[in-house]
Amino acid sequence: MSTMNLPSRANTVVIGAGAVGCSVAYHLTDFGADDVVVVDQGPLPVTGGSSVHAPGIMFQTSPSKIQTKAAHYTSRLFSDMGVYDEVGGIELARSEERMDFLRCRVEWATSYGLPNPQLLSPEEVTEHLPLVNEDEILGGYYSPTDGRVDGIAALQWYIENTSANFFGNTEVTDLDVSGGEIRAVITDNGRIECDRCVVATNNWGYQTGRLAGIDLPIAPVEHQYVVTEPMDELAGAGTSLGDNTADLTVPGNRDIQEYMTERPNRPVGRDQDHSLYFRTHGDAVGMGSYNHEALSVDPEAMGKNSEERQASVRGFSRTHWERPTHPNRDKSAKQAFEELLPAVEDKEYAVTENGIFVFTPDGMPAVGETAQVDGLWTGLAIWWTHSAGYGHILAEWMENGVPRLPSGPVDIGGIHVQRFAPHAGEKDYFVDRGGTRYEQVYSIVEPRWQPDDHRGLRTSPFHHQQTELGAEFYQSGGWETPQWYEYNADLVERYEDRIPEQDGWQSINRSKIEGAEHLHTRENVSMFDMTTFSSIMVEGEGSGDFLQRVCSNDVDIDVNRVRYSLLLNEGGGILADVTVVRLDENRYMVTTGGGNSPNIHGNWLKDRSPETVSVTIEEGAKSTIGLWGPKSRLLLQRCTDADVTSNGFPYFGSKQIYVGEVPVIALRVSYVGELGWELWAPSEYGQRLWETLWEAGQDLDVRPMGGGALESMRLEKGFRLWGTDIDTDANPFEAGLPFAVDMDTDFVGKEALEAAKERGIDTSVSPITLDDSTDIVASGRPVLKNGEPIGYVQAGDYGYSIGESIAYSYLPSEDAEAGTSVRIQCEGELYDATVCDEPLFDSGREKILR
Repeated sequence: MSTMNLPSRANTVVIGAGAVGCSVAYHLTDFGADDVVVVDQGPLPVTGGSSVHAPGIMFQTSPSKIQTKAAHYTSRLFSDMGVYDEVGGIELARSEERMDFLRCRVEWATSYGLPNPQLLSPEEVTEHLPLVNEDEILGGYYSPTDGRVDGIAALQWYIENTSANFFGNTEVTDLDVSGGEIRAVITDNGRIECDRCVVATNNWGYQTGRLAGIDLPIAPVEHQYVVTEPMDELAGAGTSLGDNTADLTVPGNRDIQEYMTERPNRPVGRDQDHSLYFRTHGDAVGMGSYNHEALSVDPEAMGKNSEERQASVRGFSRTHWERPTHPNRDKSAKQAFEELLPAVEDKEYAVTENGIFVFTPDGMPAVGETAQVDGLWTGLAIWWTHSAGYGHILAEWMENGVPRLPSGPVDIGGIHVQRFAPHAGEKDYFVDRGGTRYEQVYSIVEPRWQPDDHRGLRTSPFHHQQTELGAEFYQSGGWETPQWYEYNADLVERYEDRIPEQDGWQSINRSKIEGAEHLHTRENVSMFDMTTFSSIMVEGEGSGDFLQRVCSNDVDIDVNRVRYSLLLNEGGGILADVTVVRLDENRYMVTTGGGNSPNIHGNWLKDRSPETVSVTIEEGAKSTIGLWGPKSRLLLQRCTDADVTSNGFPYFGSKQIYVGEVPVIALRVSYVGELGWELWAPSEYGQRLWETLWEAGQDLDVRPMGGGALESMRLEKGFRLWGTDIDTDANPFEAGLPFAVDMDTDFVGKEALEAAKERGIDTSVSPITLDDSTDIVASGRPVLKNGEPIGYVQAGDYGYSIGESIAYSYLPSEDAEAGTSVRIQCEGELYDATVCDEPLFDSGREKILR
C-alpha cells in the first residue's frame, strides 16, 4: 500500500520500486516481515526505471537452472496476479547451428521442469506466427508458458497487495553506514533509521552502492526497441491506446508506456541468429534489438526523470538500427527484421527508444547480503523475466536464512553478490565486461569460452614457468589458470589409443592433451597449480569451538591432522566443502576451492566468528602445488628431510616442512585419487617451490597438469566440486557425503538435517556411465527413464582411466541403484547409460593410501 508520511524508522527499507523492489517487499511481508518501506525517486508506479519501459517479454528457458526456475516461478505468480499474457514463446532458427542449439534448449527446459517444450517445423512456426517468412527459417523452439507481463499492472498489484508502505518521488541521497552496519537511509524527504536495506535500483545500482562505500559491478547499457504504426495484417486485434496510462503520472514521453501496455495476441518471438526479438502490441508490432555494438552508459551518470524523458530512456540512435554495428552480425536490425517479417518493411515507427538496463561482468544477477556492510542486501541485474523468483529467493533468505523457491532450495554460488573478485568493482573493467555480456545475449556462447580483454589480472608465482611450458590459460575470478600444457603434446601419442575423439558441442575448446595429462598423472607424477584455491586462517582462543559450531563434521582433531567437512546453511544446504587443518592448539587453516569460494565462504566464517577468534582470508597469499601421482612420494622425499613415508606422513595428515629452502605446510590429501600432497607456501616462495620440484623430478618424467585433467580425474573418484555437484540446493545426504557429517556434534544446519532424515532422503547423487559411447555429455541435459525425466546431468567428462564416459546426476532414490538403465539426452542424441556405484576408480583406495 502507499501512504503519505515518510516514517523516521523502519525495520527494512527497499530502495527502488521497480520489478525487483516491489517483489522483494511483497515477499518479505508475505513471510511475515513487518514495517517494510519502499522508496523510489520517481512517481508510482511509473517510476522511470527499466521496469516501465520494457516490453515485458518473458522467455523462461536458460542453461542456468536457477534462472529457469526463477523465471517459471515468476510466470506462475504473474499469471495468478492476472498481469500475464500466456501466449507462448517461439525462438526461431535461421541457421543449422541455431537449430542444433534449440535442441539444447529443449533439453534444458526438460531438465528444469518447464512444461511441454517442443521443436517446431517452419510450417508449425508460421501457424503460430503468420507474419514470419517461412523461407527464412529452419524451425523453432516453442515454450507454451512463455509470454508477456504487463509491467505497470504488476507494479500496481504489488503496491495494492502488500502491507509494505511505498513512497514515490523520494530520492535516496545517502546511506548511513557505521561500525560496518547499515544504520539509516537518507532521502530528500527525510531520514529513515533501519535494520536492513535492500538495493533494488538496477540502473542506479552502482551509484547506490557508492553511497555505502561499495563498488557494485553493475553496468548500464542501452538497448533498442521500436513499435510500428498500426498494421493491416493485425487489424481487428484491438487497441487501448490513449487509455492505458490515463490516470497515471508518467515522466517524459507517455507514448512509451501507452504502447508497452498494449497486449500481445500471438506468441512472443526471438530471432537469436540476428540478436532480435518481437511481439505484437495490439494492432502493431514491437521489435527489440541487441544487434548493435554495446552502448554503455556511464554508471555514475544515470540521471533523473525530466519533462523531456524518463531517466532510463535515451534518444533512439537510428544508425544502430539501420547499420550493422554488432561485432558478430553482418546484417542490421532493420534489414534482418524486414527479411523475417516482410510486413514491417517500410512501416513508420510510432514509438522508438534506447532503453537502459544492466549487466554484471558474468551476466548473472547480484543477489544477497554484501560483505562490506551488514544488513545491506542487493537485488540487482534482474529482468522482469526472473523478478518475482528472485524477490522470493531474497526475501526468504533475509527472513529465514535459506534461499528458496516454493519448489525447494536454490543454488546461490552463481548469483551471490559476494562472488565477485576484488577487481570487479573497477569501473572500466565491469563496464567493458558488461558490454561484452550485452553483445552475447543472443549469441551461441561456446563451451569454455574465454574473454580477450582484461587478461593477466591475477597470476600465480608459477606463471612464468607455465607460459614457457605452453599453458593454455583460462580465466576464473581474474586468475589465469592452465587448462592444459602444450609441453605435454608428446604424451598424446603415448596414450593415443585411450583418448577418444570428441565431436560436436563438447569438443569445442578441448584438447587431447587433457586426457594425456590425466593418464600420465595416474602412472607417474604431475604438478598442479592450486594457487587459486584459498586458505582461511582461523586463530585465537576458542578457534576449535568456533569451527566445531560451523562445520558439519567433528573437527576436534589432533594437531597436524586434517579433516574434510562441510559448511551448511540453516536449511542444511551445502554452502561449501572445506578441509580443516589443525596447525596448533588454537591455530587452524581452512582450505576451500577457487573461483568465488574465498569471498562467499570466507566472509560467511568471518561474520560468525566470536571476538576472540580471528578469521583471515588468504586469497593469493599462498602459492600451492598439488603434487600427485604414484611417484610423488619419491619426488617429494628428494626435496625434503621430513619423513614422507606412509607411516611417517599418513593420509589426511599435515606437517610444516621445508621443500628445498621453501617453508611449506604440506597436506597429504589428493583431489585426483592418487598418492600425493598439497604443498602450501607463502606466495613469495612460489617460484622457488616450482623450480625445486621441477628440477628434482626430471628423471621421473614430472609433468605440469592443467584443469582439464583435474576435472576428469576427480569425477572418476567421485570427489565433489562446489558449485557444480554440490551447492545450497542439496544437503549432505543427498550429495552422498554422510561421512562429512557427525550428528553427535552441534553445528549450523543440524536441525534441518535431522528433519530431512526424519522425512526420508528421496534423492541421491549417482555416477552414470554411457553404455556404448565415448561422447562427453554436457551439464544440464536430462536423464530419462521410460522416456520421462528423472534428473539431469550435473557434471560430465570422459574417464580416461576407466575407459568410459561419466555423468553425475541427482536421481530419485529408487532409481539410484547400481545397474538401473537410463538414457541421457544431449544435443538431440539419446544415449543408453547405466547407474553405477561410486567411486568408479580405485574403490579400495589402494592408490591414494599407498
